[in-house]
Amino acid sequence: MEYGLSLGSNTGDRLSNLSQAVTFIRLLEDVTILQQSPVYESEPQGMADDFKDELFLNTVLIIESTQTPMQMLSEFQAIEENMGRPRNHGYNCPRTIDIDIIYAEDLSVDIPGLIIPHPRWSSRRFVVQPLADIRPDIIIPGSKSAVSEILKTLPDKPQIQLFDAPM
Repeated sequence: MEYGLSLGSNTGDRLSNLSQAVTFIRLLEDVTILQQSPVYESEPQGMADDFKDELFLNTVLIIESTQTPMQMLSEFQAIEENMGRPRNHGYNCPRTIDIDIIYAEDLSVDIPGLIIPHPRWSSRRFVVQPLADIRPDIIIPGSKSAVSEILKTLPDKPQIQLFDAPM
């Protein structure tokens, strides 16, 4: 099954955090990384004023696995915890790493603790832009348009920009 993942970090060495998370994902049993988007720097969305200056680095991974969405969620939460993100963090607080499942092939999942496709993916330029870079023609379940078309409808703010550093 193909999964689209969004990874973000806005504390510590953000680029190293993303790189480490990608390495952990690569080491998961029965997971193959198919593609990775460029890294973008983005303004935080929906965060308290105290954290407005803590810019995120974001990337999107396309992976393949036979694991179920719940198994993948458990794996990603373990990576987040291993990298120092507490499970009891507040909503939209700074984090060393955030791993969201954006889509899981053509599945729609709505169970406690997991909604796929991610309910806010299409309103977040920091998800849509990198996803459009590597999967512009994909139509995610529940959407009627390709990712590249959704990107054209998003407002310019909050801004994101290509992060000019190799990962």
